[in-house]
Amino acid sequence: MSLFICLAIVVLDQVSKFFVREYLAFGSVRPVIPGLMNLTHLRNTGAAWGMLGNQNLFLSLLSFVMLILMVLFRRSFLNGGRVHRAAFGLLAGGIIGNLIDRIKQGAVTDFLDFYVANWHWPSFNVADAAICTGVGLYLLSSYLDAHGSHEPPHDE
Repeated sequence: MSLFICLAIVVLDQVSKFFVREYLAFGSVRPVIPGLMNLTHLRNTGAAWGMLGNQNLFLSLLSFVMLILMVLFRRSFLNGGRVHRAAFGLLAGGIIGNLIDRIKQGAVTDFLDFYVANWHWPSFNVADAAICTGVGLYLLSSYLDAHGSHEPPHDE
């Protein structure tokens, strides 16, 4: 299950970024849902919300190290059953998706722009959404497990 989710995220992330780079001029904005969502073509040389800008090498190495640690400690990471397996797949797929961009493009392609009035959420991509969802699922599941709502482990 983790591997399938990981591969699905990487493919969806890379295909969506390819189309953005190919068919949307850099810096352009295309409304999708007026008043809520645009597609835009941006490059992020930093981490989330542009933190650590122009630190592509450091962030690439950090991503690679995180992937290695996740694989090395996967047994303890995955001990929470199906939800933890899904979280693992989302995290790994998101990290790999953005790492591919960092290696091939020198920056991560962001294109999802959500906003209300003049307030814009920082632009992001499929990989970013997968990482945030994976972290949220893992934390929520771990919290529920610690407070008695435990899902029995599921062997695949």
